[in-house]
Amino acid sequence: MLREIRALGFEYAELSHGIRVSLLPGILEAVSVGEIKISTVHNFCPLPMGVTHAAPNLYEFSSDNTRDHELVLRHTRKTLELAARVGAELVVLHFGSLELKDYGGKLKEMLARGEKETPKYEKLRAEADKARQSRKVKYFARACATLKEFLPDAEKLGLKLGIENREALDELPVEDDFHFLFQEMNSPAMAYWHDVGHAQIKENLGFIKHFDHLDSLTAYLAGFHIHDVQFPARDHCPPGTGTVNFAALAPLVRPHHIKVFEFSPAMPEELARQGIQHVKNLWGAE
Repeated sequence: MLREIRALGFEYAELSHGIRVSLLPGILEAVSVGEIKISTVHNFCPLPMGVTHAAPNLYEFSSDNTRDHELVLRHTRKTLELAARVGAELVVLHFGSLELKDYGGKLKEMLARGEKETPKYEKLRAEADKARQSRKVKYFARACATLKEFLPDAEKLGLKLGIENREALDELPVEDDFHFLFQEMNSPAMAYWHDVGHAQIKENLGFIKHFDHLDSLTAYLAGFHIHDVQFPARDHCPPGTGTVNFAALAPLVRPHHIKVFEFSPAMPEELARQGIQHVKNLWGAE
C-alpha cells in the first residue's frame, strides 16, 4: 500500500480511518526504514478490533451514550498515540452529528434534476438550515466537552487536531461554529482541516461560498484533503474533472499547509497522476 503511494511520487502519506490493526506491523516497518513518512493520521486509526471497513463516525463526540463516549475517548487516544509513534504532525477529526431529517438526500435529487433555482428548492434549503441551526446546540456542546477530555493528550504529544469540515448537513460543526470552537478551546493543538470536496458539495447545495468559507478560517488552517466533485455531489474525483475551482482557492494556499490527495480507490493511476499535476500547476509543487 505504502509502496504504491511512494511510486506515485509522494514522500508522505496519510494513515486513514480504514487501517486495520493487522496492517500496523508493515506500516511501522515501512516508516522505520524510511520507505515513507506519515504526515497525518485520520481518526479512528487503527480501526477498533472487529471492524473491517472505514468507520470515522463509528463513535461520535456528540453522543450522549456512556459506552460510546468511553469508546470514542479510548480509540481517539489510540489514534493520537499512533500519530506520535509514526511522527505525524496532525490528526484529522470528525466532530459528531445532530439528529436531522435527510434534507441532503432530497436536495441532491433536486439538484440532479436541475431544480436549484426554483422556489421549492430554496424553501427546502432554508428549512434544512433553520432545522440544523435550531437543533445543534446540545450536540455541539457534547462534542466540545468530549474534545476537552483528550485535548491535553494532544498538547502533551505535540500534535495538532484538525477539525474537518463535513459534507453532510447533519454533521458538526455547522459552518458558522468553527470560529467559536477555536476561540472556546484556545489551544495551540487546535487547527482547521479543510476538505475541498466537502466544501464544494456544501456550495453546490447552496449553504456556503467555498472561497469565502475557507478565507474566513485561514488563521486556523493546517491543511487540505484534495479531490474534486462532479455535480452535484460525487466526490473523490480527479482534480480538474469537477466543480472545484482550484485556481480560485490558490491565493489561500501556503507552502506550510499539509496537502493530502484523497482519491477513490477505484480511480485509475493515470487519472490520479493527471489530477495531482492539475493541482500542482495551480497551487505550486510544495
